[in-house]
Order: sequence, then C-alpha cells, then structure tokens
Amino acid sequence: MPLSAAPPASSQPYLLSASLDNARHLSSLLRAVHFQDHATCFATAYGLRVTVEDAKCIQANAFIQAEIFQEFAIQEESVTFRINLSVLLDCLTIFGSSSLPGTTTALKMCYRGYGYPLMLFLEEGGVVTVCKINTQEPEELLDFDFCSTKVVNKIILQSEGLREAFAELDMTSEVLQITMSPDKPYFRLSTFGNAGSAHLDYPKDSDLMEAFLCNQTQTNRYKISLLKPSTKALALSCKVSIRTDAQGFLSLQYMIRNEDGQICFVEYYCCPDEDVTEA
Repeated sequence: MPLSAAPPASSQPYLLSASLDNARHLSSLLRAVHFQDHATCFATAYGLRVTVEDAKCIQANAFIQAEIFQEFAIQEESVTFRINLSVLLDCLTIFGSSSLPGTTTALKMCYRGYGYPLMLFLEEGGVVTVCKINTQEPEELLDFDFCSTKVVNKIILQSEGLREAFAELDMTSEVLQITMSPDKPYFRLSTFGNAGSAHLDYPKDSDLMEAFLCNQTQTNRYKISLLKPSTKALALSCKVSIRTDAQGFLSLQYMIRNEDGQICFVEYYCCPDEDVTEA
C-alpha cells in the first residue's frame, strides 16, 4: 500500500529514506531487542542495524536488510544516530499493534542527518499520521569481535528446542550453564535454582539439531537476567545459532521469518559470568 502522503519538500535532502508496506515487520523485530529505552541505528546500503546495550555486558542487534523495504535509499556510506526505542515503537504502532485482517500500516521513514529528527509517515485506511522523533549523538558501542575465525563452538538448533528448554529449566537459578563439547553430553543446559540442579541434554544427532560444529569442550555460565531479553527474539524465530569464542563470550543469532516469508536476523551477545570464571 503506497503512502499517499509524501514528505514535504525541503532544500535539505534526506540522507536516509525507507518505505515499508507493513510497519509491523519493523516493529516486531524492534520489540525483540527492546530491553532498554535507547538504541543506536546504523544504516548502510545493505540495510539497517538497530543496536541496544545494557551495562556493557549484553548487546542485541536487529538486522533489517535493504531488500525487506520497498524503498531504501541512503546518500552516504553510513548514517548513524541514537533514538528512544520506546518512543519509536509507540509511533510505529500508533494505529494499534495488531491490525484488522486485510489492513496494514504503511510506513515512510526519513532522516535528514545530524541534529534532525527521524520522521515517520504512517498511513492506514486513508488516515495519515506524521511523527517526529528527536535523535541523539550516537554512543560508542561494544565490539564483541565475533568473526568466524574466532568461533570455537557452533550449534544451530530449531528454535522450538530452545523454547522448550527455557520452559523446563528452573528460572529461579541466577545463572544458565552452557556446555558444548565434541563428546557427550555434546550440548547441555544447566540451572541451579531453589529446586536443585537441572540439566537438559541434546545429542548431536537430535532431530532439533541442524548443525553441530564443536571443536573443544567448553562450560560457561551466563546470568539469566542478561539472557532473558533474548527470549523475545526466540519466540519469533524459527532457528537459532549458538556460538562461543575462546573467552566464553556467547552469540545467539535468531533467524526470524516475517509474514511475507522474508528472513531477518536478531543477534544477542553476552559476556560470561566473571564470578564463576574466576572461581
């Protein structure tokens, strides 16, 4: 559904402009990384990356490829700005978070550059709303440096396997222990809560296992409070890639297929629990 309301003409050209027939594709992905109020948006010709961090211990990235948009135009090599993610989500769902069958909210998103607001033009059923959201100076983000050469162990699971695990494990535990090994138990999730220890094992030939590439035995613990935000992305995803590097840093990459069958990714990076590592 094309937007009938064109952005007003101005002598200052837009550095970034993007259109979506269905704004819900964007809002559902952004909700998957919405565990802090503010996010940094980083746009290149390849698309849009929205990054959220907390306490320099966890980072979430939502990747929306340029092909997902009906129009995606960028006038510089890269465009970066910080924005209130809570406000952005409120604006994207201004017509309601769930549309009536057969109706969608069309979106035109424009940004003129440093110091300018992010402009949203939303249309549903002939009604147009214009939102201006103030942007901020982007902050320096953590670089977890998760290149493929530094990955020690990698497992790709169907998401339903991990969803079942999170439902079964004792979430009164402060930590989730992850063991990845070329030998038994291969892939084990453990908690240590009020009811005692609980372990969940996945054999490498499990029907849920799509890839198993483990080079050495690693056992690391991660604070469940840091991992909980990633369950939003897990709920939307069909597959999850679980990777660790030599220091035990964890990467959870969720593959999400939207209503139109298009693929997007949400990635979470998490530091191992230092107290356990030192102990």
